[in-house]
Amino acid sequence: MPKKARGGTTTAGLLAYLFGPGDHEEHTDPHLVAAWDPDLPCPARTPDRMTLSDLALLLDAPVHALRGPRPAEHVWHVSVRNPVGDRRLSDAEWAEVATTMTAAAGIAPHGDEHACRWVAVRHADDHIHLLATLARQDGRHPRLRGDIPKMHTAARAFEARWDLEPMSPLDRTARRAPATGEAEKAARRGLAEPARDTLQRTVRSAAARATGTADFLTRLRDAGLRVREHHDQDGTLNGYAVALPGDRADRNTRPVWFSGRTLAYDLSLPRVRERFHPAVSPENITRAHARIRAAAALLNRAGRTEGAGDVAALGDLLVVGAEHAPAAVREKVRAAAAAFEQAARAPGARTLQGAARAHFKASARALEHAPRAARGGGAPALITLLTALVEAVEAAAAWHRAQHLQAQARSAAHAAVLLREAAALTTPARTTPRTPSRTTPRTVRVTPPAERGPAPPAPVTGATPRPHPEPGPGRSR
Repeated sequence: MPKKARGGTTTAGLLAYLFGPGDHEEHTDPHLVAAWDPDLPCPARTPDRMTLSDLALLLDAPVHALRGPRPAEHVWHVSVRNPVGDRRLSDAEWAEVATTMTAAAGIAPHGDEHACRWVAVRHADDHIHLLATLARQDGRHPRLRGDIPKMHTAARAFEARWDLEPMSPLDRTARRAPATGEAEKAARRGLAEPARDTLQRTVRSAAARATGTADFLTRLRDAGLRVREHHDQDGTLNGYAVALPGDRADRNTRPVWFSGRTLAYDLSLPRVRERFHPAVSPENITRAHARIRAAAALLNRAGRTEGAGDVAALGDLLVVGAEHAPAAVREKVRAAAAAFEQAARAPGARTLQGAARAHFKASARALEHAPRAARGGGAPALITLLTALVEAVEAAAAWHRAQHLQAQARSAAHAAVLLREAAALTTPARTTPRTPSRTTPRTVRVTPPAERGPAPPAPVTGATPRPHPEPGPGRSR
């Protein structure tokens, strides 16, 4: 399993760590197993011929000879690991893995005498570390595109050839984390999170609630985002981008735009449009939990393609449910919705129609449009709803396991744990019985929906939501 580690600007520092004892004395017998030069001495075993400082200078030499500016972080670092249950690979086998992986990544293609310089260090039985400097020996910059996916393909060939445990397929559904610069920028501005995280959460909430493209774009603007539409030559809307007010680049000369696809795998305009479902008549909360349980039973019998639509709709239901949950459990349900995100994205499946999808979508509409009295049914009604959601999420986890989608199964299982914790928070505490002063039923208050349409998501940081007219072609703010 190749995994990209954090790069950096100090080759000597990373070498010192790889050849050192480790943070907890876990490194044993650190040594080279391969390098760009097959005759390169190992600093650990022949220190009289090569020191770590000498090796760092050799690796960095092409960086100083680059034609043009140096990369901000010129150290490329990837670890390659096999599971504990696999047999112990020899140094010769790890050397073959390292040579193949660096070639697949574009660091050192086979037969390229002017490629980047790299080394492979082994300091444990089950993995190696690949370190390279991002400068070719002919003075040019390397072209790395899709290095990790290509290394995953090479890894599968080794698994089949050596009868190793197959790793989970790379499905590109994991949430995109903010870059280091984005996090630092948020800290300088005093924001609680990077703009990418705020935008991703706000766009996902709008997508879960919207019934059409115009409704989706209006919800984005109502939430306080700047929206830019992209149209083809015929004037047809084929994409969008969003920006957080106040988030600017190039010395404050332009907003920082994020297309939906760069925010998350399933937030491109085509994928958002797949989520739309016709509006349904408002249902009360008791009907909602019955629909959710029926959908969970259908999901248990769904095939791979049909279930993709079901789990996507369940993800939208959790997002809507979190916005309408009582204050006492709202943060827990929001955390569950966030945890379920990857489970809502089934890789490779484009057909989002499923038997359970209609029930999940109808339940989401019911929670959003039901009268306040129906949604404020007190702790028993809330526990019933949360229990139904747990059943649905656990059915989704089982469906993912049946499809061998381990990352999604773990995501769903974590969401189920959080929903159970939310249900526990609603359980009335046991106290000594006393004669009640009046027989008014206890209810949990929730925020009523806005007068116009459904309740909008929480305002994004630094932006004041306000109503906007229906967007027209080519309109942006």
